[in-house]
Amino acid sequence: MTEATTANPNNKSRRPRGERLDMAQQLQALRAGTDGSTTASEAAAGTDGSTTASEAAAGTPSAPAQAKRPQQQHQQRKPKRPQQAQSPQQQPQQKQPQQPARPQRKVHPALERLFELYPNLFGARFLPLKLGVYEELLARHPDDFKAEDLKVAMGLHARSTRYLESVAAGHPRHDLDGNVAEPVAPEHVHHAILELHRRRSQRTGEDLRPQLVARLARAVEASGLDREAYAVLVRSRDANNNAVLDEALALLAEQAAKREALLRAFEASGRSEKEFADMYGMTQGEVARTLQRARTDRTAAAAAVQEAPATPEATETPAAPEAPAAD
Repeated sequence: MTEATTANPNNKSRRPRGERLDMAQQLQALRAGTDGSTTASEAAAGTDGSTTASEAAAGTPSAPAQAKRPQQQHQQRKPKRPQQAQSPQQQPQQKQPQQPARPQRKVHPALERLFELYPNLFGARFLPLKLGVYEELLARHPDDFKAEDLKVAMGLHARSTRYLESVAAGHPRHDLDGNVAEPVAPEHVHHAILELHRRRSQRTGEDLRPQLVARLARAVEASGLDREAYAVLVRSRDANNNAVLDEALALLAEQAAKREALLRAFEASGRSEKEFADMYGMTQGEVARTLQRARTDRTAAAAAVQEAPATPEATETPAAPEAPAAD
């Protein structure tokens, strides 16, 4: 390469690093150095903290970049943290195995036929059936039912929860024409309530005893029997059922005692029902119903005492012992 080529201003090759600056550049560098800026020697040597052209071309980092390199290497060598467990929302939803659907219970053919013949009794609504309806069905439909099949179907119907609900509610019994035939016996209502409570307790696992006691108490009142007569009628060998019955009877006795006490207080007050209700913070209708119920209880108790058999009195005087015979 010739000197002419080196001196050519259009030559794009870089100036050698150690080349001396001309006078104008030196003056400019001196002025910059007096106000705290880069000195001439620093400007010439390219040590002002920035990367020189040759360093940039060679890919050599400046001092600050070199100071950062160990930290970057340390960060690169830093072991990776174990991947955190994903939250339940981030985790992909796992497909749960589908449980096989319960097979639908087949309806007894005789029950299907009963539904077709008597939809008002065996359809959307179940009603208590009169006693002896089995024989009546066989007599009416000898070609539709076999005796054994009908017996099984009627047993399934009578043990169904919906039928027990209708009996426990105290609905009257009906004949095949839908007419009211007779009331349901109190013992049948009682046992239907106990069976429904047993099934619900097994299904839910809850303590439903307070609801059972309250429902039995209402059944006792609806029966029209006094507490003693009802207990004799429905008491069984099941100790637990008898204990629940005793709780219901005790609840009724407590309520009756409160009504009697309110009736006595009203009779002694000499006030009207409205004034008495205001005095006790009750409504007049509530007072009237309670007093009427207390009067009914008092009348029933008096009638029960009159109907009780009288204690037989001794009609004969025992004979005095004979005196010993004289010698």
